Amino acid sequence: MSTPTVNIPGYLTGTWDIDPIHSDVSITARHLLVSKVRGHFEDFGGTITTAENPLDSKVDATIQATSINTKQGQRDDHIRSADFLDVENFPTITFVSTGLRTAGDDYELDGNLTLHGVTKPVTLKLEITGFGPGMGGEQRVGFEAKTSVNRKEFDIRFNGTIEGTGGAVVSDKLDVTLAIEAILRAA
Repeated sequence: MSTPTVNIPGYLTGTWDIDPIHSDVSITARHLLVSKVRGHFEDFGGTITTAENPLDSKVDATIQATSINTKQGQRDDHIRSADFLDVENFPTITFVSTGLRTAGDDYELDGNLTLHGVTKPVTLKLEITGFGPGMGGEQRVGFEAKTSVNRKEFDIRFNGTIEGTGGAVVSDKLDVTLAIEAILRAA
């Protein structure tokens, strides 16, 4: 039995299932050089395995690409099209962790993100928001994580420009924000 290398209040080992009702997976992109558009994925899931040594913990998650919701149907359909996510050919987005390390009071979670059929390493800035009992006595854990990716590195190359200025309709940089709550599986 290894000794944890970090001290996390209430820490429990086990396999946790992401609770999509109490979680959020969202992206933000600059739009028309003047604002940001936010989208949320509504269908996702995965597991978190907390190990004896917290730094040996693992994450495996899948997002259904077609579930993007930016609160504007025409834009959502365009994002689902071959110009962006191409959901007919690439129906899922996946993340599989490869390592976890401390970063001050928080953590950095490394992993492989597969988006649009391309797999690239990414690092999520991770905050553990807590371990504790749920309303029904089940054990719950919460995390928040953020990263940014360049969509062109994932072969998403739509390059619309604003007439008259030549500015980009949508930025190459996508900010990804995760607010995850998970439930410990019964032994």
